[in-house]
Amino acid sequence: MDARFSELCSNLALSAPRIHSLNDEFAESATGSHSRGSGLEQACRAAEMALGPERVDTSPLNATVVHENWSQACVANPYCIIQPASAADVSKALQILRHFDINFAVRSGGHSSNPGASSIDANGILLDLQHMNAISLSQDKSTASLGAGARWGDVLEALTPQGVDVVGGRIPVVGVSGLILGGGLHHLMAELGTAADNVDNFEVVLADGTVVNANAKENNDLFWALKGGEPNFGVVTRFDVYAIPARKICDTKSTTSLIMTPDAITAVLQYSASVERPEAFAPFYNLEPLQLAVPSTIGTFQSLATILGSVTPNQPMRFWRTRALAVRDETGANQTFVIQPVIPNVAKQGVARGGNPMGIPTENHICEFPYLSHWLCLSTTLTKLGVPKGWTTLVDWADPKDDEKVRSVSIETTEQWKKLGQERGLHIPFLYMNDASRDQNPLATYGAENIARLKEISLKYDPTQLFQKRQNGGFLLSKI
Repeated sequence: MDARFSELCSNLALSAPRIHSLNDEFAESATGSHSRGSGLEQACRAAEMALGPERVDTSPLNATVVHENWSQACVANPYCIIQPASAADVSKALQILRHFDINFAVRSGGHSSNPGASSIDANGILLDLQHMNAISLSQDKSTASLGAGARWGDVLEALTPQGVDVVGGRIPVVGVSGLILGGGLHHLMAELGTAADNVDNFEVVLADGTVVNANAKENNDLFWALKGGEPNFGVVTRFDVYAIPARKICDTKSTTSLIMTPDAITAVLQYSASVERPEAFAPFYNLEPLQLAVPSTIGTFQSLATILGSVTPNQPMRFWRTRALAVRDETGANQTFVIQPVIPNVAKQGVARGGNPMGIPTENHICEFPYLSHWLCLSTTLTKLGVPKGWTTLVDWADPKDDEKVRSVSIETTEQWKKLGQERGLHIPFLYMNDASRDQNPLATYGAENIARLKEISLKYDPTQLFQKRQNGGFLLSKI
């Protein structure tokens, strides 16, 4: 029996008959008598034996699970789907994937709009974390533990009745893991920094199956890297995040968003304290709205998430005035253009909380991050208020033949902003990972020193570079 295979079966705690059965197939494959698919078949069968058949979805695949991705452009049919329920399950799955040298993708909420980031076709296996969705609160209510497969709507529903909030996602359907590992923008980010900067501890499964904790005292280099370093170091299975007393609904307490569609412009004013008419919004009070979309109200982040969720497409879709209207007339594509502030305190909070690799600019700047396209930053030396802002374009359409045409609106808008910024000496080359496009490289904008450190940490915790060589998509260090 192959020594490596024997070691794998031992680690998976498989019985002798099962070991011999799998070993026979492994031996056949080693002689070259089987195709690449046989390695996938063996890996899926080994996962069934090690985790139980209820944890492995094989052909014919459950269509509901396959289509869990938010963007239709990201839906793919893997060879099989492994759905772990614990860190131990993830450990076994990674050992199997590594042993059989299998391509794979990892999916939390599946909210990425970039193909391959959380899906894979029949040439690989999908590791779907949706059953790892436990949410709990420490006895002193100082930290909340969030399973990697939980959604932010579930987090708010579980924690708000207990009188606490966490710095996390703003849209209910977004997954916990992807948002935090990419940074994570929140209503309180101007005051408390990104979601990643509010993590106290990561539970991580490394490529060799080892389960470790990463925090300020233990594996602190990995702790730093995971705060915006995305899927380059292991599979995070649990996030222990700081909890804060629930606030009624940023100066650092106020934030504004400007949401534009080809048909309407909506201003959203939020204040993180129970104040009916905050002084920070005084310039808006003399404006007469054409329509009051949501009356002034003092609510919770959960109620705000419900409102935001109601205007977010729930159906899987393929996700400016002149170009947007022209493309809509031709393809039916809907485009939403959102402007929101990103103030220097976001970066300062990251530094104060142990640092992160993102290299967020500490100067006033305007960042544009059109969803499904490009993120771009400009200095705000020309704005009277000196408040940095970001913009996002959310685009949805149904026909794949229109992909490039629809995406071109955001891409061309980005290029125009970049051109104007460079002409005026305002351009800042920073890309925010969670809203960056498939044809961008946000890691490359983190700064040479941070990139070098991230690569060192990757080699330390993943010496065989499983996540760089076999992971299907996402923003990988190997692609810089």
